[in-house]
Amino acid sequence: MTQNSPPLVLPAGLARTLATLQHKDQRRLDDTITRLHTVNGRLWDTEDRVRGTLLSAAQVADCKREIDQLNAERNMLAERADEVLGTLADAGCADAPLHTETLASVVDRLSVLTLRIWHSEQTAARDELARRRVPALHGQREELCAALDSLVTDVVAGRRRLPVPARFKLYGRDDVAPAEVKPSRRLDRVLAFGGLSECGKSTSAEFVRRMCGAQRLKIGFLLRQAAHREGLADPYALSARRQAELLLGELNRFAEAHVDTRLFTIESVHDDASIAELKRLMSDRLQIVYLDASFAVRVERSGTPAPAVAAKDEIKMSRGAHQVAALADHVIDNSGSIAALRARLRRIAAPPASATLRVATPYGLGLPAAVASATADFTDAVRAYGPGVRLAALTGSPGEGTWIAGWSDLDLLVVADHEVTDRVHEAVSQYRSALNGAASLGPTLVTPGELTARRLTPRLAFALYQLQQGQPALHAAPDTELPTITRDELALAAVRELPQVILTMRRLRAEAGPHSLRQLYKHLVLACRLLLREHDQWESGPNRILSAASRMPGLTAASVPSLAEISSAWRDGDTEPVLKPVTAAVDQLLAWYATQLAA
Repeated sequence: MTQNSPPLVLPAGLARTLATLQHKDQRRLDDTITRLHTVNGRLWDTEDRVRGTLLSAAQVADCKREIDQLNAERNMLAERADEVLGTLADAGCADAPLHTETLASVVDRLSVLTLRIWHSEQTAARDELARRRVPALHGQREELCAALDSLVTDVVAGRRRLPVPARFKLYGRDDVAPAEVKPSRRLDRVLAFGGLSECGKSTSAEFVRRMCGAQRLKIGFLLRQAAHREGLADPYALSARRQAELLLGELNRFAEAHVDTRLFTIESVHDDASIAELKRLMSDRLQIVYLDASFAVRVERSGTPAPAVAAKDEIKMSRGAHQVAALADHVIDNSGSIAALRARLRRIAAPPASATLRVATPYGLGLPAAVASATADFTDAVRAYGPGVRLAALTGSPGEGTWIAGWSDLDLLVVADHEVTDRVHEAVSQYRSALNGAASLGPTLVTPGELTARRLTPRLAFALYQLQQGQPALHAAPDTELPTITRDELALAAVRELPQVILTMRRLRAEAGPHSLRQLYKHLVLACRLLLREHDQWESGPNRILSAASRMPGLTAASVPSLAEISSAWRDGDTEPVLKPVTAAVDQLLAWYATQLAA
């Protein structure tokens, strides 16, 4: 609607009657009538624009398309308003005289008359005929308001009934009538980044692309693509609703063409009206992210003079960029650290979910009595700390039921607020003392924020994945939120972790001796497990992992003793018979790995 054009003021009698509706119906009707009045204002402006003598044929065609779209919106909104206004009628007045039009049709005429008065008053200063018409137009408005109030009174009292509100408008031939644009089933989530100049939109979108696998797109590119496809010369001249439909249509095409991509980002959101319409079309599938930072911060980051940043701000604000904040699902203060920004982005791009974890007592994990007792005491201690401790679990072999006394470690994972970490460390120290050498304890303490921001090592990600797959926890607070870990993420984590495992295994091999058997064997199994993940094979248990790895292309089978034999030899101190085949398998794997990368 033209800037500074007047709002639509309903007559007093109608307003009083509408106040008797349920609150949700009042809100729905108010929103619909406001949008109807806005569409009428845009229609007026577009019809004025299309009469310009300097427009090209392509621009005239664009204006015609916009007028058709706005007229379709106008009828849709009028029908929606009648859905509420029609409830005012007395249901038992079938014999009452029929009025010629619906209540929404009268409100629509009142909207157009309001705009006509305003435009006439603007023209009156330079047009004598317009000046003379203004008093008559005001008289028409008073009469229309009185007639509308009278009609509402008669409809409520049952003295007058209303026609069926459906308009059955047709725009174009039936075979080319556009269907309502809906999000593709493959379009899971779209993050739309808005904000003023140098606020961090591009930086944020690139981070989400790199770390979350999103498809990064520009709104301008999408609109240009749509304009080329639809034969439009200037998509920005179209209504906000039509622009939103064009954007969604292009997003759908990208989603259908990239079936493995379920997250998309679009930037830069500078038009509050079109993004509001896109939100209506997509609902929660679209998350609007507004990045905020002070002018001084943005100037400093830009490395350009302040007037240059201010000039870009002015252009964006003229389009409504600053008003996007009021529509945003997430407003991020981007004047702080990059770590804080990235943490927020990871939570938005991959929201944590409430985890339903299986909880088991330490005595159900196949642990020796002394180890189970010490573990139970530790669990009781951290549970007593209250909601500050969210999760405690023994990961790896205890959860898999393959823990071997004298061989296996106790890999402990604790998720706790930073404020209680000192108390958790104290409980871990008491736990280690209670074990009295019966097992080696390897604790990992992480805060909930680190998890939901997905600041995860590959091993921590795998531990979370195991818990989500049903491995038991010792303690889980209600409504514990954890990031959802997928197999694809673990496969990528394997690619990142494997180089360090290979380097460590090569060092252990160079120092091979009876003292290094345990570490050498565990790194052999871990390296094979990571390689299998790269091949989308998910084996558990050392024996099965080594057997599956021996079938990888180009790697011949290695004769490695079973875990039971190796662990027994380790506990008995007779490592020589098993050390030789383990080192041979390590040598074989290292040679194969070097050959694969050289190729």
